[in-house]
Amino acid sequence: MPAQVTVFGGTGFLGRRIVERLVYGGTTVRVAVRHPERVHVGAPHDGFPRMQPLAADVRNEGSVVAAISGVEAVVNAVSAYVETRDVTYSAVHVRGAAIVASASARENVRRLVHLSGIGADPRSRSAYIRARGKGELAVKQAFPGATIIRPSVMFANDDAFLNSLARIVRLSPMVPLIGGGCTKLQPVHADDVAEAVCRSLSDPLAPTRTYELGGQAIYTLREIIDLILTATGRRRRLFVPVPYVVAYSLARLPEILPQAPLTVAQVDLLRSDNVVAPRATGIGDLDLAPRLLTDTIAEIVG
Repeated sequence: MPAQVTVFGGTGFLGRRIVERLVYGGTTVRVAVRHPERVHVGAPHDGFPRMQPLAADVRNEGSVVAAISGVEAVVNAVSAYVETRDVTYSAVHVRGAAIVASASARENVRRLVHLSGIGADPRSRSAYIRARGKGELAVKQAFPGATIIRPSVMFANDDAFLNSLARIVRLSPMVPLIGGGCTKLQPVHADDVAEAVCRSLSDPLAPTRTYELGGQAIYTLREIIDLILTATGRRRRLFVPVPYVVAYSLARLPEILPQAPLTVAQVDLLRSDNVVAPRATGIGDLDLAPRLLTDTIAEIVG
């Protein structure tokens, strides 16, 4: 494992898990984020803090260079699901990704891991999915040895995915099904993705590889909701199919909220199956056995 790693986006849902695993493994981690005051450093290890908060923005080249200077490896876990006046998909996922990759190459960083997502496609009509795809291309061009990590939808006991569905099941007699709930998903635990990132930093086969990470089973959205209903003991619910055109309208208004329950990007992702491609390099290639979705559902509703 590298002795020093910079993690961009280290306070996010996935990023903080990556940081925790690296620190636990003895790595000194620079947590490069726009709001370093949100980083909880904790007690020093061996008299020295292994978690070092740094103010950095992937859109600002100077701050990126300062954050990675002298480290052995870089992880870019920055993500934006909602566009605002100051934060756009293109600025974060394309330009920001290119800046991190280019700076890593110039600073002679040994390893770069870039977080993307299954389905990323530079030709997509979706602004979010298109930016993810263009970001991957920009990273590979600037840092040919980069490792690309593409998880399916991530879950955990503190996630927004399962917890939002569980909240709807508990509070509403009607359960909306975007696109009829037929989209196939291969949910993967966020802790497994974080572990995969950490293992890829030291795996000699990881450079230049693209990993698609999925869980042990494939479910439709409707089947996942059925699992939650069974776990809560609430089997009688009225399922209401929501056409995508209606879902987009419903998603645009909540996007102005600090923590939007549904975003346009999420609706875009539900328009296509989100599963590991046949013959793709996956989680098993990093010697990982993914956690079960049903176990986490039991934790959330228990």
